[in-house]
Amino acid sequence: MLNRYPLWKYILLLITTILSLVYAVPNFYYPDPAVQVSGNSSGTVIDAPVLAKVESALKDAKIEYFGAEANGKAALIRLRKDDDQMNARRRIQQSLGDDYVVALNRASTTPKWLQSLGAAPMKLGLDLAGGVHFLLEVDTGFALEKRQSITADDFKEKLRKEKIRYTSINNTPNNAIVARFKTAEYRDQAIAELRKTSPQYLFNKPATENADEFSFIATLSEAAVKEIEDYAISQNLQTLRNRVNELGVSEPIVQKQGRNRIIVELAGVQDPAEAKRVIGKTANLEFHMEALPDAMISSKEQFNWRNENEQARRGPAWLEKQIIVTGDQVSDARSSFDSETSGQQVNITLDSSGGVKMNHATKNSIGRKMGILFIEYKNHTEFVTNEQGEQIEKNTQYIERKIISLATVQSALGYSFRITGLDAPGEASELALLLRAGALAAPMHFVEERTIGPSLGAENIKKGVKSCLWGLAVVSIFMLAVYRVFGLFANVALTINLFMLISVLSLFGATMTLPGIAGIVLTLGIAVDANVLIYSRIREEIRNGMSAQQAIHIGYERAFITILDANVTTFIMGVILFAIGTGAVKGFAISLCIGLVTSMFTSIMISRALANMVYGKRKNLQHVSV
Repeated sequence: MLNRYPLWKYILLLITTILSLVYAVPNFYYPDPAVQVSGNSSGTVIDAPVLAKVESALKDAKIEYFGAEANGKAALIRLRKDDDQMNARRRIQQSLGDDYVVALNRASTTPKWLQSLGAAPMKLGLDLAGGVHFLLEVDTGFALEKRQSITADDFKEKLRKEKIRYTSINNTPNNAIVARFKTAEYRDQAIAELRKTSPQYLFNKPATENADEFSFIATLSEAAVKEIEDYAISQNLQTLRNRVNELGVSEPIVQKQGRNRIIVELAGVQDPAEAKRVIGKTANLEFHMEALPDAMISSKEQFNWRNENEQARRGPAWLEKQIIVTGDQVSDARSSFDSETSGQQVNITLDSSGGVKMNHATKNSIGRKMGILFIEYKNHTEFVTNEQGEQIEKNTQYIERKIISLATVQSALGYSFRITGLDAPGEASELALLLRAGALAAPMHFVEERTIGPSLGAENIKKGVKSCLWGLAVVSIFMLAVYRVFGLFANVALTINLFMLISVLSLFGATMTLPGIAGIVLTLGIAVDANVLIYSRIREEIRNGMSAQQAIHIGYERAFITILDANVTTFIMGVILFAIGTGAVKGFAISLCIGLVTSMFTSIMISRALANMVYGKRKNLQHVSV
């Protein structure tokens, strides 16, 4: 029996090895520190004049740079030193103003000929590239309160339409709606009518009632509460993803954790204040009709102007509490110049539901004024002294609601209209961007904040690479000492396995993290285990009196089932880790699962091909170095 592969199989293995080397090589080119400039809106052009201003700002600050390039949508400026990134970002932002977003980035140094083949390095995670990590908690209680407020207004409108008289319909602090009527007949008619359009509500009558007042309490079912909370989380997730993507932050991680928390990781961003502005900025709009002079105090509310000049000139204004539409129903928003007022405006397009509500509210209010509230959720930070006499930071979130426009309704509005009253192009652009990206369904609080510097990320990369090299070296020495020539075959297969694993991860666009590197190191050990099983079987067959050629054949054939069984169970564990894990755990699981597949290929195919090339042609083989 001779152990030989046909020529085509050797050629296939050679091609596979060469491709693995080619697509793994880009990961050994360390990227340059860079600053990326993009527009605050999709219409902003990054051209030669903008690039000239950027270069001028860097020269004035005496920051060394090279390779500045712009493609119309963004500009990338490579820096000489990592420590210059923060200063360069700040200087460029001051020079360009708020119409542009300046973000820290990494510029690829992969040669052009490799890029032409589609070869690119793996993306680096937060622990390797540096950046910021936030854990945010979504205030789902606010989402419930907001839904109840809108529903209470819907109840009023529905009952007025059906001519069912009520005394009052109000929200309670425990997220219930209480409706009061003068007669039990009106109350029962209201319950019967509202149940048709609001099946998610439970309508209960109080145990005891006054003779002159009858009421019901409407509460959301548990399923409806969960649905609203889930919607708030999913809407905030999508909004954050859209917002971060539009602002040019590269490769963000935005994912849910637990029931009401969201993890945001922005690799390469080193300014936590700027990152918090990007992801925590919550702007929304509410449209209200101006309150009539004789309106009851319970149905209206007084607001100040956002523009200080308007506040001084016109003073506070009274608006109806009833909301017409909100920013949640905005499907598109674009900033532009208003030629009539020589100011900034935002052109808004509503979705179908919002368009119907706006038309219904304005067609009967021509000649009245409609106010637009700009709503922001802000944090107030103060330092207080605790019982131990230590200064601790205390953050309080509050809502600021101010008027940005109060204009007369000239005609019935529909799906598209414009708002004015904004101070500067930067403000109009930001409002349009936030509305276009989507409004947050509920406010969020920063629970945890971590910053990893670029120097620490570089140190993590060095330690990760060292761990792989040391692991590979120790294993190689052991295999050579114990299995001699076959140990050399295993070492060659092990090295090819490392390149093959890195190339596959690169082609899949995986993000490499420290746990991912740990998965690679673990894979090297698993690959050696497979070879140990094979070589131990070959030794055993030779001791039992079998010829060397037969022992090699049986060793590879019969050890395959054992190797497959062991790797399948480990692969299942990796799949489970990927399914239920987050962030770093997923990175480990991906490296492990792909490594299992490549290690089986190299341990069985590559090492056997080498053994066949050395021993396969010898007809009277008496001894093998194993």
